[in-house]
Amino acid sequence: MKIEDIKKSVLLIDGDIFFDQSIKNLNWFNIGGKTKIFFKPKSLKGLIEYLKLYALRGKIFILGNGSNVLFDDETYQGTVIKLGKNFSNITLLDNETIIAGAAASQKKVSEFAKDNNISGLEFMSCIPGSIGGGIRMNSGCFKKEFKDFLISIQVVDFKGLVRSIPANKISFNYRSIELPKDLIFLSATFKGKQKNSEEINNYMTELNTIKNMAQPTKIKTSGSTFKNPISQTDKKVWELIKSSISHEISYGDAVISKKHANFFVNKKNAKAADMKSLINFVKKKVKDETGIKLELEIVLVE
Repeated sequence: MKIEDIKKSVLLIDGDIFFDQSIKNLNWFNIGGKTKIFFKPKSLKGLIEYLKLYALRGKIFILGNGSNVLFDDETYQGTVIKLGKNFSNITLLDNETIIAGAAASQKKVSEFAKDNNISGLEFMSCIPGSIGGGIRMNSGCFKKEFKDFLISIQVVDFKGLVRSIPANKISFNYRSIELPKDLIFLSATFKGKQKNSEEINNYMTELNTIKNMAQPTKIKTSGSTFKNPISQTDKKVWELIKSSISHEISYGDAVISKKHANFFVNKKNAKAADMKSLINFVKKKVKDETGIKLELEIVLVE
């Protein structure tokens, strides 16, 4: 991929551009090699300028909080884009409606809603990802998902064209949506209901207590590895894994959490190859034991 002209244009674009940037510390697994280009736009103008200059010379991957991605050990032959702080603003449209930048964390959006007496987004306080990642994954927990509160999204495509998409024009699935991959999410509008902030806070505390009792924290993991196979069985995926294999299995430093079988962990210095080997082993064992084919929830970036 020729990037000489991009290097010459670094000072003309409103954003920070780095070449051969390590991506190991940009994701929760703490795994990965480098990316040819790492771009952090400071404004929508800068993002559009870069997209037009880049003109799809290679691949593009949009990185949120890095909480559900597994990067390859080899260099990513393209651009990793991470939206800057100017894409993380959260504002009120009215007393029940919030507009949140795609780079804002779901936790901060839920807290903003609580502070403004808006109920419905409490579940987001339990999800570590960004709003942009939440849109792409139709994130959810405790029987609530993005689709339940999303009104519209603002996007820019890889050619630099900006538009809005109403939620009723989006097909939502379990942990996915049907939208083109060449869209960068800029912001989302959510609608909740008015409720006393103290009641909202109590409910958020309850949800997080339940989550912390069941899921590991303060470790190098990307959360749920596989989606729950809701169309094939009533069992949760962790139950299928637990009944099919031993938690003691490991590939290098890639291991299964003893607290939650669907959380795979980088114990120390695991490579992407180690984690993929563990993933493939678990998929095969569960398929052999139960007949159920597991589908990844984490995103493989290669």
